[in-house]
Amino acid sequence: EVFGANKLKGQIKISGSKNASLPILAATLLSNKKTYLKNLPKVKDIQTMLSLLKSLGSKIKVKKNETIIDNTKQRKKFASYNLVKTMRAGILVLGPLLARYKKAKVSLPGGCAIGSRPVNLHLFALKKLGAKIKIKNGYIFASANNGLFGAKIKFPNISVGATENAILASVAAKGITVIENCAVEPEIKDLISFLKKLGAKIKVNKRKIIIEGKILQKKVVHKVICDRIELGTYLIGGALAAHKLKLKNISSSLIKKELNILKKMGVKMKINKSFIEVYKSTNLKKISIKTEPYPGFPTDLQAQIMILMTQAKGISKIKENIFENRFMHAQELIR
Repeated sequence: EVFGANKLKGQIKISGSKNASLPILAATLLSNKKTYLKNLPKVKDIQTMLSLLKSLGSKIKVKKNETIIDNTKQRKKFASYNLVKTMRAGILVLGPLLARYKKAKVSLPGGCAIGSRPVNLHLFALKKLGAKIKIKNGYIFASANNGLFGAKIKFPNISVGATENAILASVAAKGITVIENCAVEPEIKDLISFLKKLGAKIKVNKRKIIIEGKILQKKVVHKVICDRIELGTYLIGGALAAHKLKLKNISSSLIKKELNILKKMGVKMKINKSFIEVYKSTNLKKISIKTEPYPGFPTDLQAQIMILMTQAKGISKIKENIFENRFMHAQELIR
């Protein structure tokens, strides 16, 4: 039960990032040692990804503060429809399995309510690295009998998932890979920092990533970054209704763009490196924004900021540039 008409007050520890945890979990398949991950969020997609790893032969122990993934006996190369259908990120095991075993069979992912997100760019990248790919009966069959080889991959448009799969395959390919026009979200940078602990040589220069294929088999401990969408959601909730809300376990540098927009609107905040305090804000100013790939304003906060805009004086505008079907909430707000 929820009893309303109270002001929000208190403090919240922000969860780890789901969108950083999923590719990092897929990346553990590159190692045949134990991996210790801290700050994984307790959400359904993470449970599904852990089930997918178990189905591939990973041994997993979930403790209070960390998840231990033991891949010493992981040998399977088949990701079934039952696990991938509910979670698009399941496709991310394709790159690591192919790189490590020269062969993989992964189900095509299920659909998504916010628009079409095909996997063609994932396959485009893997083909550049030398993979042969067939799609049959809803499954992707990928093989690279002589292993993967470094290549130049230039994406025709920016895709977070395809960038991640390309990185995951390239770190175990022979030679140097250059990925251009790639996504550079903080979650991708967190994946890169995890892979560097595994021995990968990776440089990032604007929208260009240079990888020298090399994975060392060693134990890795990694704490996942905070979830910037959860953080942004609570900030907007605080601006709407908080007496004083303190958000902890964060890195405010991850949401520079969002903080600038909230400041321009007149949201009252105290910003620190590792926590933010937010207060109910009146006399909000109108604003015009557009959603863009990082470092632009995230599409995943577009619905939340629309609610804040309903409290601002004047006409605010939002242009959605990422997903073609992401204004379904607008009709509900009009109602």
